[in-house]
Amino acid sequence: MKTPLSLMLAASTFLASAASAELLDLEKDELTFGFIKLTDMAPLAVAYENGYFEDEGLFVTLEAQANWKVLLDGVIDGQLDGAHMLAGQPLAATIGYGTEAHIITPFSMDLNGNAITVSNEIWDEMKPNVPKMDDGRPQHPISASALLPVVEDYKDKGEPFNMGMVFPVSTHNYEIRYWLAAGGLQPGYYSPQDISGQIGADVLLSVTPPPQMPATMEAGTIFGYAVGEPWNQQAVFKDIGVPVITDYDMWKNNPEKVFGINKKFADENPNTTIALTKALIRAAIWLDENDNANREEAVEILSRSEYVGADAEVIANSMTGFFEFEKGDRRPAPDFNVFFRYNATYPYYSDAIWYLSQMRRWGQIAEQKSDEWFIETAKSVYRPDIYLEAAKSLVEDDMAAEADFPWDSDGFKAPTPAEDIIDAIPFDGRTPNAYIDSLPIGLKGAQTVVDSEVKG
Repeated sequence: MKTPLSLMLAASTFLASAASAELLDLEKDELTFGFIKLTDMAPLAVAYENGYFEDEGLFVTLEAQANWKVLLDGVIDGQLDGAHMLAGQPLAATIGYGTEAHIITPFSMDLNGNAITVSNEIWDEMKPNVPKMDDGRPQHPISASALLPVVEDYKDKGEPFNMGMVFPVSTHNYEIRYWLAAGGLQPGYYSPQDISGQIGADVLLSVTPPPQMPATMEAGTIFGYAVGEPWNQQAVFKDIGVPVITDYDMWKNNPEKVFGINKKFADENPNTTIALTKALIRAAIWLDENDNANREEAVEILSRSEYVGADAEVIANSMTGFFEFEKGDRRPAPDFNVFFRYNATYPYYSDAIWYLSQMRRWGQIAEQKSDEWFIETAKSVYRPDIYLEAAKSLVEDDMAAEADFPWDSDGFKAPTPAEDIIDAIPFDGRTPNAYIDSLPIGLKGAQTVVDSEVKG
């Protein structure tokens, strides 16, 4: 058994080992990968800057994309060989929700990393409903029940309550919906005829690209948003908003982005796919090793204009183990961004099934599906077989520790216990329909959305 991650050699030793490792016979060695300007694209930037792609014989170009749709289209039409993706994108494409294409993921990018922010004005209205700690600061996590009377006031005045999320199949969409529903607010349904997601909604959710979130809220178009970093901390630094909950506090160590590639690409380029996965795993190890010792360097990389392009101070707030809710209220958050710990990079079927369960809950999957359908769909998109092949190669080359990979996993995490999730409803990926039916707000059983009503 190899040495545990916390005692592994420094990155320089990894590089030396890589140089002596035998390269795979690559089918394609010049690749272009896409990303959105968020801190959780870090494994791509690190793999590039630390030479991990080159160690595998890959010559990679990284290109920032305008939005998630442009990014997905680029992977589908071959302009991009792969991309930093919303976890829901490969699943939605594969089942034909939106643009249809078989996209797979051999690598999960990270855990956690998101938050929900409200404007200063909304926060002032919420605060009387939020319990306080002995020192007078708000008690976290903050339930959406504190927002409920504010939304009711807007409804009584006939005014819509608008909030932003980044894409209809984004983690952020499902997280803000989860948070709202857990607090008694209806975030709205989708139907085949109405893809706004606002059917019957108390809170109207709409798409806003991540870098535009703070400015859109400052302009008053939306009253809050769910987004990844650094755009929540940016609101604090600009003094225009207050993050009210992180996704870690909503669901401890929840899955976030994935690296997506076209299945056709993976089938035609199996060695290249393993090689790029190896480079990404090494980057994730580097990001988390020695208790996040490399995070300051990662922050400097991410702050560059070609990557995230935000102030290093803003990026560092969450990347280095803290999260600031209001100016001066900076709290420890060591696991806000996790890139390798807790098997973060392993593509678990149960993670995919949670996303599919939320698609069904809100009507993006219009009709009831069997448990077997959820499981088989997850297996067609999430590819731990590719991941473990890459991990095996790294271990053989002494670039990773054997103990740090779940070799015997069946692809399912242990069920998430009630105490690790905001509404205290446990999640077991093996029984998705029972889970969906246990959620108080949302479609259940054979229910469907017809016109503006839930039927069944």
